Amino acid sequence: MSYVNDAIAAISTPPGQGAVAVLRLSGKDALTIAAKVFRGRQRPAEATPRVQNFGTIVDNSGTVVDQVLLTVFRSPASYTGEDLVEIGCHGGALVTRRILELLLSAGARAAEPGEFTQRAFLNGKMDLTQAEAVMDLISAQTSLALRSANEQLEGRLGGAITAAREDLLNVLAHVEAYIDFPEEDISPETGSALKARMEKVANLLDGLLATANRGRILREGVRTVICGAPNVGKSSLLNVLLGFERAIVSDVAGTTRDTIEEAIQVRGLPLRLVDTAGVHAATDAIEKEGIERTQRQLAGADLILEIVDAHLPDQTRITLPVDSQAKHILVLNKTDLGLHPNWEGTQGVALSCTAGSGLELLCDAIFDLLADGMGENSASMVAINARHYDCMSRARDYLTAAMAGLDNNDSPEYTALEIRSALDAIGEVVGKVDAEELLGVIFGSFCIGK
Repeated sequence: MSYVNDAIAAISTPPGQGAVAVLRLSGKDALTIAAKVFRGRQRPAEATPRVQNFGTIVDNSGTVVDQVLLTVFRSPASYTGEDLVEIGCHGGALVTRRILELLLSAGARAAEPGEFTQRAFLNGKMDLTQAEAVMDLISAQTSLALRSANEQLEGRLGGAITAAREDLLNVLAHVEAYIDFPEEDISPETGSALKARMEKVANLLDGLLATANRGRILREGVRTVICGAPNVGKSSLLNVLLGFERAIVSDVAGTTRDTIEEAIQVRGLPLRLVDTAGVHAATDAIEKEGIERTQRQLAGADLILEIVDAHLPDQTRITLPVDSQAKHILVLNKTDLGLHPNWEGTQGVALSCTAGSGLELLCDAIFDLLADGMGENSASMVAINARHYDCMSRARDYLTAAMAGLDNNDSPEYTALEIRSALDAIGEVVGKVDAEELLGVIFGSFCIGK
């Protein structure tokens, strides 16, 4: 997507019918284009910024298409940093599409996906982490995901990365000034002092990298597989967690032949529940296929809820894949019928799907196992995504190499190269990779060329 300052337009609200809809128009000719289709007391170019103006949208023949509220946001005090117009109209699919057609025929072009936010980034209204947070905010399905997106949108991640970049810029500026301007009266810092400053950045990166799994959970959900022998209450547990009858429940063993998947949230954590066929010696080809699908689900699980009938003696337990990294909770079901002595002292969560008891204990156990510092009282909800992880991992590797070079008394040129590579990798997180910044720090901090 190449950036130009031409006018773009799009419907900003979801498709379908509703009370109202919003269209956006942004670019250097936004006010002129809006004036071609809007009739009101004030022309868009004369309108007071951020004040809604009542008027009508008309076509080329002067026929009224809809009554609207038009709001002008002047550059640079707008979402995109450009002149921006928002048109609030009635929420019918036909009327919104017709207004968009008029804007396009008046000189705008259809905005590409994400182009309004891209312009906000290119115009310095936000960094890349904040731009990504816009989509996280829109797609958030739980309270914790919403909190994480808001923190990132406010710039908490971007601020931490910017601080790390400034630290590395200062380190690199000193090293390169020593290399390039030996005639200046500049004393190089000792290797231990430089290493300490780099270790500070490395520790920050380590802390952020540790939130990668948290980010994956909040954005993708925890793949939670409910498994166990036939007729132990797997489908009943799915229904209880969902709060409605999603799966067929029967006393007949083997009722569930295929996997059933639904999404819920537990204490703000998104879970993708998968109900599976009971694992036992299959008696026909269909049951065998169902059990094989259960095994595949177990292999890809993040969390396994293994459920057993706790009023009966020890029964066949599920054999987990050898290389499984999934977390595991044993659920002792049917405790309303009594807990068999064989299960006493077993680490697990006792509940009864029939009586509805113990569900809160199970939710607490799931949250405690997965929360990883994501509670309501946690100080920060920063959670990096896969792109951030890649950039920070590379930066961390370069810093490790630079610090090792200092320990080995390698040439300062080698150290500078590794620091610069780390700086570039960190800059990718927020979208800042600029060699001129380094020159500014060198000449500003050390007064070279005075």
